[in-house]
Amino acid sequence: MIYVTSDLHGYPLNLFLDLLNDAGFSENDFLFVLGDVIDRGAQGAELLRWMAEQPNVQLILGNHEAMLLSCDFLFETVTDERLSKLDIEKMNLLNVWLSNGATPTLSGLRKFLKEEPDVMEGILDYLRDAPLYDTVTIGGKNFILVHAGLENFHPSRPLNYYTPDELLWARPTMDTQYFDDAVVVFGHTPTEFFGEQYRGKVIKTKSWICIDTGAATGNKPMLLRLEDLKEFY
Repeated sequence: MIYVTSDLHGYPLNLFLDLLNDAGFSENDFLFVLGDVIDRGAQGAELLRWMAEQPNVQLILGNHEAMLLSCDFLFETVTDERLSKLDIEKMNLLNVWLSNGATPTLSGLRKFLKEEPDVMEGILDYLRDAPLYDTVTIGGKNFILVHAGLENFHPSRPLNYYTPDELLWARPTMDTQYFDDAVVVFGHTPTEFFGEQYRGKVIKTKSWICIDTGAATGNKPMLLRLEDLKEFY
């Protein structure tokens, strides 16, 4: 079975493992996490470490992981030369990340950097290798898995022609229509933003499914099983 989730935002690892267990997730299944594992909540670093160690879990890069990678200079050995290169551009990148809830993630990663530097380097490599999207076909049904949707969408535009920003920062609306022959599954926009009646719930339309149920705002994340579109909370 193939499951998807997104926007865990530092959700407690033990509670996420409970969710997987409740859904019957096993080593024979596969999980796609559609980005934004980190920031705001306290256990983003621990979630990343766990994911990087699982052979049947694939991270699709989110905008929060992209912000982390833009600040990877924070995890280099500090020298006078490197400090001198901490220029305005890098400071601006750091300020953007901090304004988006980076502090708990930084705390967890700095602990790894101090106590287990190999783990820290492994997490950075894991993020650098994470794709911006993936596609799966199940029972003749096509799914496109991406963090935020497809900004500036056109049905004839190949997926590899979209820029990272168009995949990481898109904001679809209820009127957005994607492909006729594939369903786009994304997070990034908490479903409550589409209307209070959707708070904490998945939204399914004919051409897209939004699975960000708002863990960053106090709700619980969920799993969606692609074979039958069953939801697990």
